[in-house]
Amino acid sequence: MAFESLTDKLQNVFKKLRSKGRLTEDDVKTALKEVKMALLEADVNFKVVKQFTKAVQERAVGQDVMNGLNPGQMVIKIVNDELVNLMGSETTELPLKPGNEMTVLMMAGLQGAGKTTTVAKLAGKLKSKGKRPLLVACDVYRPAAITQLQVNGEKQGVEVFSMGDKQSPVDIAKAALEHARNHQQNVVLIDTAGRLHIDEGMMQELADIKEQVHVDATLLTVDAMTGQDAVNVAKTFAEKVGIDGVILTKMDGDTRGGAALSIKAVTGKPILYVGMGEKLSDLEQFYPERMASRILGMGDVMSLIEKVEASVDQEQAQEMQKKLKKMDFDFNDYLTSLDQMNKMGGISSILNMLPGMGGKAKELESMVDEKAMERTKSIILSMTPQERSNPSILNVSRKSRIAKGAGVDIAEVNRLVKQFEQSRKMMKQMPGMMGGGKFGKRGGFKLPF
Repeated sequence: MAFESLTDKLQNVFKKLRSKGRLTEDDVKTALKEVKMALLEADVNFKVVKQFTKAVQERAVGQDVMNGLNPGQMVIKIVNDELVNLMGSETTELPLKPGNEMTVLMMAGLQGAGKTTTVAKLAGKLKSKGKRPLLVACDVYRPAAITQLQVNGEKQGVEVFSMGDKQSPVDIAKAALEHARNHQQNVVLIDTAGRLHIDEGMMQELADIKEQVHVDATLLTVDAMTGQDAVNVAKTFAEKVGIDGVILTKMDGDTRGGAALSIKAVTGKPILYVGMGEKLSDLEQFYPERMASRILGMGDVMSLIEKVEASVDQEQAQEMQKKLKKMDFDFNDYLTSLDQMNKMGGISSILNMLPGMGGKAKELESMVDEKAMERTKSIILSMTPQERSNPSILNVSRKSRIAKGAGVDIAEVNRLVKQFEQSRKMMKQMPGMMGGGKFGKRGGFKLPF
C-alpha cells in the first residue's frame, strides 16, 4: 500500500514528540530532520521537502505551540495541515458543464500508466452520477488499444466510438463529437495515444486535437509507482501541452507515494482521482485532507463509509441486521457478506482506512489468507440451497460431496462448518454487538471477520 513506510516512520517521530511534556526548539528541529529524511525516502521532490519542513518549523516553534499543554499533538496537527496544503487544500472537481451541455475531456499519458483502463473507470464513475458518457478510441498506434477500450466500455455499459486505426486521431475526435451531439451524450472522453517516453510526435498530436476540437479539460494519467519520474512527466506535459488535472494510478501498489505529495507543488495542477486497484470500480476521488490523514496513520473513515454505502445494498443490509439479531443467519448470508467485502476492495482496502492501523494493517492483512476466503466461497457455492439455508443437515456424506465439488479436503469443510457454528454461538453471547448497524446508526452492514 502507498505510503506504508512513510506512515510508519512519521508515527515513530510523533511517538517521541508525544513522550515529551514540553518541547524545545531543538526537539522540533530534530523531529523535522527525521520527517525530512522520511519524505525524501518516500521519493518526494527535494525542493518540496525543503519548503514543507521550513513551513512546519516556522509554525511549530511559535509560542503557542512551545508553551501549549500538549505541544507534541500541536506539531502533528501542523504537519497534517501542511500536508493538506501541499496536496492542494481543497478537493478539485471535474469541470463538468451543467445539465445536458457537452463536456469534452482529453486523456493523455505515457504507455504503461494505465490510461486506457483509467478512462473507462472514469466513464463508469460519471455514468453512476447520471451523466451519459461516450468513450472515444483515438489511440490508433498501440496494438489492441481499441479492443481494450471496447471491452472495458462494454463492462461499464458505456458506448465506445471507434473508426479503426486508419483514420487520424483529429478526424476521429471530430466525428465523435458529432456522434455525441446526435445521441444526447453529454461527456466525451477522448483516449489518446501514449508513448514509451515523451516525444514531439505525441505532443504535436495532442496539440492538434486541442486546436481542432474544443477540449474543456486535459487530464494526465501518471503511474504513482514511478515516483519522481511521474512528477517530471506531469511537469513536461503541463509545460508543453497544458493540463488541467492529474489522475494517479497504481496507488495501491508498493509505491513510496512521493508523486502524490509533489505533483501539485511542482506543476500547480491538482490531483483529481487516484487508482486504487485493477477493478474498473477502483477509482477514488482525491481528497487532500483524507490522504494526509492516511499518511499520518489516522485512517480514512469518511472514504470507508462512502465505499460501504456504494457497495452495500441497503435493503439487503437491513435484512442481514434482522437475521443477526434473531440469530437465524445462514451460509447464504455469509456468502453475501463475503461478496460485500470483495466489492469494497477486500480486507486490505478496509484495514488501510481504519484509524490507528499504521503498520498493523499489513500485520493483520498477513494473518488473513485471501486464497482461503476464496476456498470458503467455493465450499459454500458447492452446497445445495437447502444446505446453505439449514447447515444443521450437513452430515458426513453431504460434506464429502461438497468437498469434491469445491476441490478441497473434507477437513476444510468441517473447519468452515465449525467456525460458522462458533460465530453463531459467540454472537448469541454478545447481543450488544448486533445493535447500531453500520458505523453506528447508519445502516446494518457487518464485516465477516
